[in-house]
Amino acid sequence: MDQDIVMRARVQLLSANQRVVRGTEGLRIYRLLTQVEPEVYGSKLAYVLVEASFSALVRNLPEQRLALLDEAVTVASALDTANPYRARVLAKALAARRELEGRQAQEV
Repeated sequence: MDQDIVMRARVQLLSANQRVVRGTEGLRIYRLLTQVEPEVYGSKLAYVLVEASFSALVRNLPEQRLALLDEAVTVASALDTANPYRARVLAKALAARRELEGRQAQEV
């Protein structure tokens, strides 16, 4: 992993002055930093992925929404069971996935 890219991502995270950076910028930052420190940034990535699945950009694209939620479930599941945020973000991702699947079943 290029350490300059990692450092830039950390600087952007710090300069955002937010607890969680959302949107495409947050996805990019947390996807990168989760590769380096999964236990530190994985829960935030899962959280932002679930939020992104409800965004206007993918609202009418069920396959893309499902892909985001699948990624969120994968990331949250990979967190150590001792991680204090694991259960919460995993439950949120699974609930959003079930809700999407339920809507898709109703439309068929």
